[in-house]
Amino acid sequence: MILPDIVEALLLASPEPLDERQLLSLLADEGVDRGELEAALARLRRNCEGRPLELVRVAGGWRYQVRREFSPWVSRLFPEKVGRYSRALLETLAVIAYRQPVTRGDIEAIRGVTVSSQIIRTLEAREWIRVVGHKEVPGRPALYRTTDKFLADFNLEALEQLPPLPADEDKTNTD
Repeated sequence: MILPDIVEALLLASPEPLDERQLLSLLADEGVDRGELEAALARLRRNCEGRPLELVRVAGGWRYQVRREFSPWVSRLFPEKVGRYSRALLETLAVIAYRQPVTRGDIEAIRGVTVSSQIIRTLEAREWIRVVGHKEVPGRPALYRTTDKFLADFNLEALEQLPPLPADEDKTNTD
């Protein structure tokens, strides 16, 4: 067997994206080094050109996915409706993504309304946010950040790929 075939099998079988460290660990018995792995990944990406499948790097690592232009047909495989998220939930997620780490009070100051505990629980249940510590102020409120799953679910490799905020919305600083 050749290395790209083994890497492809690992990526296809994994339910989550695999990063280079994980792949190298899985290939340790074969003595694969980082350069060989990178060459295999590059070859696999080239092999996807012109096909409905693509190999992409997201925050959690590498994964295969169907190209976006095929989603109208692929979505027919999943007839159940995707959960609808409220504007409040999406605004809360956006504040966390753009201003992290933030406390619930920071989010409320930016949005101008109270953040429902259910919204925080939903975001945590989806594994889009997590508590990363506590702010050193009275009450020690939790500090929230987005997760690698958030990046993977939104097809992002890093937060820098989020669209820029319009200039008038970027004036609030919670640091």
